Amino acid sequence: MSQEALTLDPTRLIIAALIGLAILLVLIIKFKIQAMVSILIGAISIGLIAGMPFDTIVTAVNDGIGNTLKGIALLVGLGSMFGAILEVSGGAQTLAVTMVKRFGDKKAAWALGITGLVIAMPVFFDAGLIILIPLAFSLAKRTNRSSLFYAIPLLAGLAVGHAYIPPTPGPILVATMLGVDLGWVIMIGILCGVFAMIVAGPIWGSICGRKYNIPVPDHVANQADFDESKLPNFWTIVGIILIPLVLIILDSVSGIIPALSGIAPICAFLGEPFVALLIATVAAMLILGLGHGYSTDELEKVMTKSLEPTGLILLVTACGGVLRYMLQYSGLGDVIGNAVSSANLPIVIVAFIVAALVRICVGSATVAMTMAAGIIAAMPGIADLSPLYLACTTAAVAGGATVCSHFNDSGFWLVKSLVGMDEKTTLKTWTIMETLVGGVGFLVALIISIFA
Repeated sequence: MSQEALTLDPTRLIIAALIGLAILLVLIIKFKIQAMVSILIGAISIGLIAGMPFDTIVTAVNDGIGNTLKGIALLVGLGSMFGAILEVSGGAQTLAVTMVKRFGDKKAAWALGITGLVIAMPVFFDAGLIILIPLAFSLAKRTNRSSLFYAIPLLAGLAVGHAYIPPTPGPILVATMLGVDLGWVIMIGILCGVFAMIVAGPIWGSICGRKYNIPVPDHVANQADFDESKLPNFWTIVGIILIPLVLIILDSVSGIIPALSGIAPICAFLGEPFVALLIATVAAMLILGLGHGYSTDELEKVMTKSLEPTGLILLVTACGGVLRYMLQYSGLGDVIGNAVSSANLPIVIVAFIVAALVRICVGSATVAMTMAAGIIAAMPGIADLSPLYLACTTAAVAGGATVCSHFNDSGFWLVKSLVGMDEKTTLKTWTIMETLVGGVGFLVALIISIFA
């Protein structure tokens, strides 16, 4: 059940929103309350303070959870299992080792950046980093360079893939809330991501590598290199990773390319995101799992374990949907939309600013994307915007949710401990790198949106 926005006092609506969002931030930042609970309390507070009827508040909660999960639950689950098989089979190492050999030691930073970008699409950032960071360290040891020379490009690639390109959960969440075709999100995400990776990866990594001499950490200095004989084939990995991307993009372009018009219904079915990811997951099971000696029982355990972190992601995302519907049903979306119109600010810029502010305050990229997408999706006329513009808005939210990683972000501490830096150096390297990833990606999206 859904309903039209109420007609409530605009001043009271704005006050309600400010108080509700303040409650949300205080609960997360000061009292360390779990993000899902904090967002839900903040959203309900907005409804109560705004004077919404109780039944409308309940409807907003139910619609927010149901409609949001309906769009992403299968994708997050399938994506997690797909990434887990890629991880345990050695597929990530295959990509990294092959790319470094093709590029050579002199251009290995570029190889690591590209590898990180590709791997972070199906594999969670933390897992991808832990899997691939030994390769960056082995290169630093072999070339007698600062580990940052290779670690920063790898981190930039992982951050880009994690932020901009489905099937990673963040852009799927935003695209679902904004109602935009994932094919457009993938294409714009790749464009934004490539430029962001180049600037924040090899270029910034070269600067950091010359400025800060960070030796390879003692606990990995004597680590053995990968046993390449046990890794799967490079082109097999590339082909499997490309399956969902190609099918989803093919669906998006089949309607505008005359040569594909005859098979448009087939493309639409195969390009349905959950179908595309299901095909890729089954292919990974057969080729990388069973084909490399894993039993069905072992595969089942790997895939089941991969679903453990998805519960939190889905619940936080669902509560973000509650925030979106609370803003929409209260009429606050119209108020925000009118304010943006009178301020003459493009929605792409508003999306970036909102996501960046939440990111800086809360630290969680997921919460930043969730809140920003909820606010933007509640604005009137969003559904009337072109798919290209909405894809740019999705990239802007992703960019804002990436900038300024600092002490309140778990990624900051993970990178600090793995690379072996102090807090000051981490701020001067990792934090700036994350800001470049978010800022450059946003600027590319903004430029493209001008022509949308």
